Amino acid sequence: MTKKIYSLLLYLLIPAAIVRLLVRGIRNRGYWCRWNERFGFVARMPAGALWVHAVSVGEVRAAVPLIAALEQRCPGQNILVTTMTPTGSAQVRELFAGRVAHCYLPYDLPSAVARFLGRTRPRIALIMETELWPNLFHACAERQIPIVVANVRMSEKSMRRYLHFAAFTRATLSRASMFAAQSEDDAARLRMLGADPRNIHVTGSMKFEISPLASLREQADVLRRQWGAQRPVWIAASTREGEDELVLEQFRRLRERFPTLVLVLVPRHPERFTQVIRLCRRTGLVTALRSESQAGLTADVDILVGDTMGELPLLYAASDVAFVGGSLVPTGGHNLLEPAAAGVPVVFGPHMFNFTEIARLVAERGAGKRVRDSGELGVVVAGYLANAELRFNAGESGRMVVEENRGALQRTLALLDPLLTG
Repeated sequence: MTKKIYSLLLYLLIPAAIVRLLVRGIRNRGYWCRWNERFGFVARMPAGALWVHAVSVGEVRAAVPLIAALEQRCPGQNILVTTMTPTGSAQVRELFAGRVAHCYLPYDLPSAVARFLGRTRPRIALIMETELWPNLFHACAERQIPIVVANVRMSEKSMRRYLHFAAFTRATLSRASMFAAQSEDDAARLRMLGADPRNIHVTGSMKFEISPLASLREQADVLRRQWGAQRPVWIAASTREGEDELVLEQFRRLRERFPTLVLVLVPRHPERFTQVIRLCRRTGLVTALRSESQAGLTADVDILVGDTMGELPLLYAASDVAFVGGSLVPTGGHNLLEPAAAGVPVVFGPHMFNFTEIARLVAERGAGKRVRDSGELGVVVAGYLANAELRFNAGESGRMVVEENRGALQRTLALLDPLLTG
């Protein structure tokens, strides 16, 4: 009965979902495209594809090593990657260049899910992190499609939300064949929600499987010379609504001590690019756009807005110190390991509940620092900018943190082997 009520509510919410797509499309026109896929009208595929679902950009990046490993282990096997957002879609196209099939995952409507599964006919469903869709899980189980929820991240906040619908959540989790949890805490929360303990395995986080391209350092050095080799660079990346103003305020103060400092400001979502560019220009500081400044920066440029896709690892590697956003506002933070892997000290705010273990590890190992507020952010960034030895040691610690904690991919693949070869 609960499932029927849930499905009825979803059908009633279709007009609201369409309005949401229209509104979000004002900032990112990708939301105005391919609505048919959101209702399961996707291209037909040969039966037996390996299906990987990664909701948006962060999950797609985390899935890259897994997808690459699947390509090696199952040569010639069709791979389908689904996302929920246009930015995630763009990331799939950029990273895989047509090697995988791609479409949006439909809304969790029984008819849409049935249509999607009928047209794609996957052999296995690999769901990245924590996307629990009751109708999708039920339909996969009915069709005997194994569901593996990989790289599971279950925060305390998410667990409390799911506990409001404890019986429904338990029934949904029972449809999954396996959970590969990032940490013992994540595994414990899955058990509290009613997942079968026999199906839960702690594999670690696949976000540690970052392997920067050998050419990245060389590309970063070239970019740094284009910006002005002697100019210090602070990157504030993956910023969310309400953080850009705080970063700009601290940047103005830092410029009093470091007059040639450049700020590279990279908003989390492309639909915010225009808003952030206007905000920067209203400060009176000279602002350039990465999309228009490929050949370098003139000496009078104060701020570079990262308005391109797929360049964040390069921008991190070309910077002296990084602030990772989503952490000064209560959205749960973003991945600290990308700057750490590039050997760049990382600073982050108090709200890291989506990356609790990684934030703890980065801070404990001296690869970065957690700050309480924007005022402390400015102080810590200044400390790194003023001390080359401190920057170097933090950067090396970051590289070691990433290197020493790899292994989640191989542990996940070992769990998948019986399903892939059976």
